This record gives sequence, structure tokens and C-alpha cells, in this order.
Amino acid sequence: MVSKKVTVRNKSGLHMRPATDLSKLCAKMQSSITIVFGGKKINPKSVLMLLSGGIKCGSTIEVVCEGNNENSDLAQIVDAINGGFGEEMID
Repeated sequence: MVSKKVTVRNKSGLHMRPATDLSKLCAKMQSSITIVFGGKKINPKSVLMLLSGGIKCGSTIEVVCEGNNENSDLAQIVDAINGGFGEEMID
């Protein structure tokens, strides 16, 4: 199991479009993936679960991956979040 904390820096947080993008990315992965935020464990393979998490700009989340490709899966997810999903980002 590997994990990393990352701050959501796109201005609108994980609203519908970036949540959908992240969910599609995670759904392709074989690892078991969990996002921990605000005391909740969120399954990012479900866009509805991501949206219900209320993850806003500036939120720090922990991404946890477990499985055969856990290191590469974690790196891809963190890169996607750090990339801001093509939206305007805060510093």
C-alpha cells in the first residue's frame, strides 16, 4: 500500500468535469484506490462518490493505492490532480 497527500489547486475543485476525468482515470486502474478527505473514505472510481466528497480548491486529500501497479497508479493520479484538469490553478 502506498499513499500521498496532494492539494487540489484547480480553482473550482472537484466539480463535475474534473471529477469525471479523475473517475475515468481511476476506473482504468487495477489498484484498489481510496481518497481520504474530511474523515471520509471516497472511492474515486465513482464520480458520484467524488462529488459527494465536497473537495474544493485548496483541499488537501490523501490518495491511497493498493495493488500490483500501486506505485504507477498513485503517480498518475497525483499528476492528474497536480495538473489541475486543464483548469485555472491557484499557487
